[in-house]
Amino acid sequence: MTNEGSTAGGEVLVCENVSRWFAGLQALKNISIGIRSGEVFGLVGPNGSGKTTLVNAVTGFYPPQEGVIRFQDTVLNRLKPHQVATQGIARTFQNVALFKGMSVLDNILMGRHIFMRPSALASLFYWWWAQREEVVHRLKVEEIIDLLQLESVRDEPVDIIPLGLQKRVELARALCAEPRFLILDEPMAGMNQEEKEYMVRFILDAQEALGLTVLLIEHHMDVVTAICDRIVVLNNGEKIAEGPPREAINDPAVVAAYIGKKSDAA
Repeated sequence: MTNEGSTAGGEVLVCENVSRWFAGLQALKNISIGIRSGEVFGLVGPNGSGKTTLVNAVTGFYPPQEGVIRFQDTVLNRLKPHQVATQGIARTFQNVALFKGMSVLDNILMGRHIFMRPSALASLFYWWWAQREEVVHRLKVEEIIDLLQLESVRDEPVDIIPLGLQKRVELARALCAEPRFLILDEPMAGMNQEEKEYMVRFILDAQEALGLTVLLIEHHMDVVTAICDRIVVLNNGEKIAEGPPREAINDPAVVAAYIGKKSDAA
């Protein structure tokens, strides 16, 4: 799949020498990656390696203090999170971040907020003006509900459905923002094997149906090797390997980062 506006080499997201500090701790050290249009790109590494920090830099939560992040032809460094979202970038979070007390349908509808233009005038002329906009948003939500097979729980309070379904609702909310680039931060966390298999299927279905480029942070290596085209491995804020999943995971530096060197074991 090829999206228009890609940078040279078909790369839609490019990070060049990205660094980020928190007080005296350097969380990212000159990270450079390029993610190609239409691929599933994995970002892996031990806890504390800098994966979520890099995603937060891309999405505007913690902009890099050095380096450049470019999405297609737009430099993201100085954009705030809501401005990054308008560029066509959506994300899910490591911890479920749904609105408790609201239904599945209403949570998914929140993904349309970047397209909504509320005004007193629109409310005054609701039946002529605002209702048409609401119908458009509802139709998009229903498409995503069908795609992710959430019909049976659409009216349920989101608090009472299982974790696997909550993660799927969060994915649905992100997809309702109509992204071109989707960031998934540990979408399989806390799931059993059956739930993981369902989520893998829905991610791939969404990628194919919507023409997405996907950046996946994931600890489950079986998932990474099954669906990622390429991966980057981080450790202590540094890039230690890059390439096809099985090749990168078997790199000696990656094995040492996960299980320690022989001298450490001794």
